[in-house]
Amino acid sequence: SPASVPEYLYLTTIGWKTGKPHEIAIWFTELEGRFYLISELGQRAHWVQNVERQSEVSFRVGRRTYRGKGRVVDAQRDPELHARACQLSIQKYGWGEGLVVELRED
Repeated sequence: SPASVPEYLYLTTIGWKTGKPHEIAIWFTELEGRFYLISELGQRAHWVQNVERQSEVSFRVGRRTYRGKGRVVDAQRDPELHARACQLSIQKYGWGEGLVVELRED
């Protein structure tokens, strides 16, 4: 049931300037075993800058912790996936505009 789906994913990136772990709580959706986040600030968001420079991340969803990689989904190169991730976010949260980042488990 949707009630059992956590509202937030907790993403830990490594600060590209500090080298220190940086955790955020963020809305997310899931599709085919991968997780999708949307940055309202696009590439200005620090966590996006961190992912772009160091793709290795860890993240928590509910009680599970994952280690994996993050990448920006390019809307030009992968328009279907980008649109799907935005649509899933609109369905779950009523909002889905911005830069899409995909997280996958290693």
